[in-house]
Amino acid sequence: MSREAGGKKEAPLVYLVGAGPGDPGLITVRGKQLLEQAEVLIYDYLASRKLLRHVPKDAELIYAGKRGGKKHTHTQEEINRMLVERARAGKKVVRLKGGDPFIFGRGGEEIEELVKAGLPFEVVPGVTSATAAATYAGIPITHRKFTSTVAFVTGHEDPTKPGSSIAWDKIATGVGTIVVYMGIKNLPSITAQLISHGRDPQTPVAVVRWASTSEQRTVVGNLGNIAEIVRQNNIRPPSLVIIGEVVTLRDTINWYEKRPLFGKRIVVTRTRDQASELVTLLENYGAECLEYPTISLGPVESYEILDRALEEIGSYDWLLFTSINAVDYFFKRLFARGLDVRDLKGPKIAAVGKITAEALAAKGIRADLLPEEFTGDSLAESLVAAGVENRRVLLPRALKARETLPETLAGAGAHVTVAPVYQNTLPSSSAGEKIREELRQALQEKRVDMVTFTSSSTVKNFVRLLDLDTPGEVENFLSGVGVAVIGPITAITAEQSGLHVDVQPEEYTIPGLVDSIVMYFSGRAAG
Repeated sequence: MSREAGGKKEAPLVYLVGAGPGDPGLITVRGKQLLEQAEVLIYDYLASRKLLRHVPKDAELIYAGKRGGKKHTHTQEEINRMLVERARAGKKVVRLKGGDPFIFGRGGEEIEELVKAGLPFEVVPGVTSATAAATYAGIPITHRKFTSTVAFVTGHEDPTKPGSSIAWDKIATGVGTIVVYMGIKNLPSITAQLISHGRDPQTPVAVVRWASTSEQRTVVGNLGNIAEIVRQNNIRPPSLVIIGEVVTLRDTINWYEKRPLFGKRIVVTRTRDQASELVTLLENYGAECLEYPTISLGPVESYEILDRALEEIGSYDWLLFTSINAVDYFFKRLFARGLDVRDLKGPKIAAVGKITAEALAAKGIRADLLPEEFTGDSLAESLVAAGVENRRVLLPRALKARETLPETLAGAGAHVTVAPVYQNTLPSSSAGEKIREELRQALQEKRVDMVTFTSSSTVKNFVRLLDLDTPGEVENFLSGVGVAVIGPITAITAEQSGLHVDVQPEEYTIPGLVDSIVMYFSGRAAG
């Protein structure tokens, strides 16, 4: 919506955005675009916290969560007032609501306040919890063999109303599938209403909690016994109730809860910029990824060594890359000095593994040498076998790194120049403190199934970040938590730090690591 002001249409100031049911990937493209532009974000309990990463760092964040049975963080009147006040101050305000804002989300009430205030707005629909809960539980809410009608009903009407406005007598037998929002507290009354108005007590019922998330849990019964099943299984809000013959299709169609990593919480310790591939692959198998980067990458204070080497790059015989980080920071410096890939025509180029080789290929360079095993030790062996005596070797790398590669080459007669191009550090004090607090709490509450490490640096900084002083303390703190490492060097560091390594892939790549994690949990489940 827009409004006329002196003949000119104004852009919306408030955006009411549906966050979807829980999985942050289910937000609309439009919703994500608006989050990226927000100056003020007012968000609900049911909106995934992972969506906050799309919001600019300088935006004002206001949590307005409402949780069944708990005291509200802000009343609806306070939320309405905040929307109006922030918009009148000229801020672009995004109101992020779980599910769809116009389906039992009180979105209409908030928009009415904006209309009264004369403020322009836009509403962005979201995937509503009803369809998400049914879909993720393997239940089509309509099906030609069963029903072509569906009703969405609230199980929690406005308590200030003089009476119920739900025509249970008509809904009971007049609709094929009934989906009840916020119905757990009143479930015994709801089922009794439906049965008393003619619905068969044997009608199948499913109750889905935290749909589309790793915490999703589904119980199935019928109208006559579902209230007791819910009580026995301690099913609490937020939950959706699905009533109808379509529930019987769950046995055939259930897909989400059968994924091999469903319900597993896996900590990813890579930097957030580099974690995307690992996170995506794990989530494709059903895992919930807890992103707690234990390292922060940055440039070194001085590029003097690299700058001298670049001035005489044609005299080098080999240029070695042992990580994608080395590739990124090397080329940043190369370009900053006014050079490009044409200036690297002198030396042969080697990469430690396939991912590093792919990073080089993205720069337009094909690696001349790739070891059989993707480790620094194997790279050293391959170079020695190729003959490095009296050869000049340039090794751009992290400021602090293992010395095995340069020492092995030097021992074989090579003249090695080690040029630091980046450094691994702990996250900044504020970010590190937040990670420490949240990660320690998750581990202490046994909400972590596995921790992944993709380099020795992630291991060392993990231990430092958690203030674990001895290997024995590390072992006790991570008791019952699986540990997955990308390769043997990382495994050695992990074991030296007191971690028991459970997963190490044969191929030292991210896809290889994920495949091994899947096999680990599948094997344990089978056993």
